[in-house]
Amino acid sequence: MWKFPRTRYADCNGSEASKETEIAVNIGGVKRILYGDVLNRYPETRLAELVNRSTNSTQEDLSALCDDYDELKREFYFDRDPEAFKCILELYYYGEIRIKRGICPIRFKREMDYWGIGKEHLNERCKSNLNDRETELAKIVERAKGILDALKEDVTVTRLQRCQAFLRKLMEKPKSSLAARVISVLSIAFILLSSVVMCVSTIPELQVQDAAGNLMENPIIDCIETTCIIWFTVKYILRFFCSSNKLRFLISFLNIIDFLTIMPFYIVLLLGSAMMGLGSVQQAVQSLRVMRISLRVMRLARVFKLARHSSGLQTLALALKFSLKELGLIFLYMSVGIFLFSALGYTTEQSQPETLFTSIPQSFWWAISSMSTVGYGDIYPQTTLGKCNAAVSFMCGILAITLPLNLIINNFVTIYNKQYELEITAKHEIELMALHAEDEAQECQEAGKMPSAASVSNHSVWDSAGVTA
Repeated sequence: MWKFPRTRYADCNGSEASKETEIAVNIGGVKRILYGDVLNRYPETRLAELVNRSTNSTQEDLSALCDDYDELKREFYFDRDPEAFKCILELYYYGEIRIKRGICPIRFKREMDYWGIGKEHLNERCKSNLNDRETELAKIVERAKGILDALKEDVTVTRLQRCQAFLRKLMEKPKSSLAARVISVLSIAFILLSSVVMCVSTIPELQVQDAAGNLMENPIIDCIETTCIIWFTVKYILRFFCSSNKLRFLISFLNIIDFLTIMPFYIVLLLGSAMMGLGSVQQAVQSLRVMRISLRVMRLARVFKLARHSSGLQTLALALKFSLKELGLIFLYMSVGIFLFSALGYTTEQSQPETLFTSIPQSFWWAISSMSTVGYGDIYPQTTLGKCNAAVSFMCGILAITLPLNLIINNFVTIYNKQYELEITAKHEIELMALHAEDEAQECQEAGKMPSAASVSNHSVWDSAGVTA
């Protein structure tokens, strides 16, 4: 039997009768004597209700609160985990629950639900651990459902729905078929090609001159650019057509990037046509050239399209998202250092007649390049104190960047490993579900009846994950 210190409090919530009430519980074969005054410290729990009913309730009423009840021994039987129950009892004696090492947090949450104990009674560290495991399990469920959706045949009613389901697999799920893989590879190739063309088009040797002698883009590069835009446009329209939630599709971050990559081309095309109709040809060409230069920066968003096809870039973005606090520390340290050392650099260099530190705001550039250890050399101190100030700024810059940087690297490694584990676990859950379905089908065949389609296909991914958690 377990031994807990039996302490009594004068202000316990139980009645006078419950203070002297004792009940015997058998948890998974382990017997324990519990006292009414201790259990009534939390009257909303199952044990408190059990001890209050034990004196004036029938056997049927008591059996509803436990798995079995021996009236002769006055002993309550529970088919629960005895190790988890030890942690449950800590609430009544110590005021909080600590999940012992080796106990699955998800299983322990089910034990808490059974005994009528809320998650707010958990120790803060255990509560954080439980929330993390629930978040992980939800991600596993989502990943497993995604794999199942890619494998199962879509049961649709109309021809339009069948067409949308086919296009959705073709555009969004590269692993669903060979054609989907080919489209994914072509998309990556067009993204890389358009990025290379955007860079190559700025080389003066590859540009051509118009009738007025002005440089303009090579017609061949324009043709390649137009081909890439057509591919991006067709794919964007098809993905929008087959999406189940049009509003969510439009406000998605990656879809906004896709829209920004194709929008400059059509803006230049439409505005150029309008100017050709309103003014002279020469003015229209000149305005069109200015618009192309101003909208060229929006074409840089094509690089971010690779994030849709690269799990590594997605992991990097997720790591940066979870490292906002560390990034804020770097920004804070650098900001304080830049302000401090630029002011000191300006002050120490005022004795020089031809000083390069003409003002404190102008010295910010020197402080930024010095603390980041770049040191362009366009601005440099000439006095001894100024050089000492520069040396200290080098040291502080290294510390300001490297100290939080280790935390960011650890976050990236943790998230990368977690993403890999989620993928493996999701596939493992799919295999377990398939084994459950095969076992059920075999049992039904031995029993001489056919398994229902719902029982074979509608296994809960969450329950399966909870078994293996």
